[in-house]
Amino acid sequence: MPDDVNTASRADLAGMIDHTILKADATRADVARHCDEALAHGFASVCINGVHAAFVADRLRGSRVKTCAVLGFPLGASGAGAKAAEAAWLIRQGADELDMVLDIGAVVEGEFERARADIAAVRDASAGRVLKVILETCLLDEARIVAACRIAAEAGADFVKTSTGFSSGGASVETVALMRRTVGPTLGVKASGGIRTAESARAMVAAGATRIGASASVAIVSAGGPTAPGGY
Repeated sequence: MPDDVNTASRADLAGMIDHTILKADATRADVARHCDEALAHGFASVCINGVHAAFVADRLRGSRVKTCAVLGFPLGASGAGAKAAEAAWLIRQGADELDMVLDIGAVVEGEFERARADIAAVRDASAGRVLKVILETCLLDEARIVAACRIAAEAGADFVKTSTGFSSGGASVETVALMRRTVGPTLGVKASGGIRTAESARAMVAAGATRIGASASVAIVSAGGPTAPGGY
């Protein structure tokens, strides 16, 4: 993390961004463009739906940009066995990082052991890949955000992540700060959903985020660039 996040350079921010394209109608040309943008700007990863994982892994091969694939996305309701199988398949496709949606309903119900087992199944299947757990914080109250962060940490996740970008809200500075306080300094915190400017990205980093998920990544790192309307 930069020493002064409020004056962090755009290059600093670029290295923290998962350049994201998760819309249902994304074409192979759209995904290729995201890969080329990630290579040009030095983003941390390209975050895609699994159907594009092999293509992205091949296009990024030999670079420092990672292939990040989502699973159990966007509802988190496919079940632990299905998620574990999806994780194993994504790894065979070349995924370096996995962003899973936890069993949100289990957390809402207070069925914390069920939620923990869901994450643990993916952790066991992930062959040591970076695992980020999406909490969908807009659907949880503060106590359940804290509980979900603790569950993810106990199950061996590497990051906790705010949002899919497909529900009723995205990241907020307050929620990111709460997640950072809960997991302490050792776990990553990924802020995603509605981050479209360098200023908003820096605010998330100042609150404790160590990774940013954004589709407006180029605008974030390009002075005077247009921001993307809506979306992730």
